[in-house]
Amino acid sequence: MKRIVSIQDISCVGKCSLTVALPIISAMGVECGLVPTAVLSVHTAFDSFTFDDLTDQIEPISKSWKDNGVKFDAIYTGYLGSFEQLELVSRFFDDHKGDDTLIFVDPAMADNGALYKGFTPEFARAMGAVVCSKADIIDPNITEAAFMLGAEYREEGSYDEGYVRELLQGLHGLGAKKAVLTGVSLKEGECGVYGLDGETGEYFSYFNELVDARFHGTGDVFSSTAVGALLNGLPLERALAVAADYTVASIKTTIGHADHNWYGVDFEAEIPYLLKLIGK
Repeated sequence: MKRIVSIQDISCVGKCSLTVALPIISAMGVECGLVPTAVLSVHTAFDSFTFDDLTDQIEPISKSWKDNGVKFDAIYTGYLGSFEQLELVSRFFDDHKGDDTLIFVDPAMADNGALYKGFTPEFARAMGAVVCSKADIIDPNITEAAFMLGAEYREEGSYDEGYVRELLQGLHGLGAKKAVLTGVSLKEGECGVYGLDGETGEYFSYFNELVDARFHGTGDVFSSTAVGALLNGLPLERALAVAADYTVASIKTTIGHADHNWYGVDFEAEIPYLLKLIGK
């Protein structure tokens, strides 16, 4: 069985980060190890929450795994909350990456033209230089890409394919082998992903219908699914299409319920559809 380790926080209620990564990746038939960077009672879109920083546990966990000879087929990072965590994760890559270990980075820190609270432009640039530079695949949204590159942010409807390709070239320039932009819309009513394989110079894309709804954690659903699909042997373009279709299905299922929650999508209900998509 393939094994992934996911490095990000745990929001105990909120359907994001590790509480999304663990069930999705496990359902796809891949073992999912965890490095929790913090524990929150609920995610930060709630009015109040508890927060326990676990930065001091990253290195001891890493050392324990090294001492026990634990190996990983992929390292997948999500929300990282401080400059110190960026440095520790970069060191984790060095310590645990084997010849065939995939490093997948979701630089979760911004959306809709703004950084999440607590983050700065300096942090965004450090995310690009310290963590994304060592990745095989990164999948920021347009906001995150613009902040990491110090580039102009353009809203949906005000950019074209040339702008998207310029961002992708800049992301590859950070050091990532393959760069994927999420939440790209080049035509009204459509939204999807647009990527660059920096090793071949080829661009690729996949678009789905735009669902007019926003939920916390959909990026985590997408990234977790993409990583799981890759470790099921799917090529990158197919893995991204599966992740997009599953995320859209989860959103539609959620808004189809009159009493749906506001804080995350009902990805659990669509796991049978996900398994069908990957041939399980």
